[in-house]
Amino acid sequence: MSEVKSISKDQLEKIQDFQKELNKLLNEIGFLEAQKTAVLSKFHEVNKQTEDFKKELEEEYGSININLEDGSYTPIEKEKEEVKE
Repeated sequence: MSEVKSISKDQLEKIQDFQKELNKLLNEIGFLEAQKTAVLSKFHEVNKQTEDFKKELEEEYGSININLEDGSYTPIEKEKEEVKE
């Protein structure tokens, strides 16, 4: 039978510590990815609510630009199409 060869105890501990740290970091990455997914979902939800509310405002006021500082607004002038003969 062949003799079993091993690295030193210090080398083994060092490689085990590296592996533990890598596993810990992978766990953190998974957690952060889950958080990212939740935040993106919330972002899409708020964005849809914003677009729905814009539609409500447009029904009430027409096409307008709103100053988000003071709430004042100006109508959006639609470009007139040139009539070709």
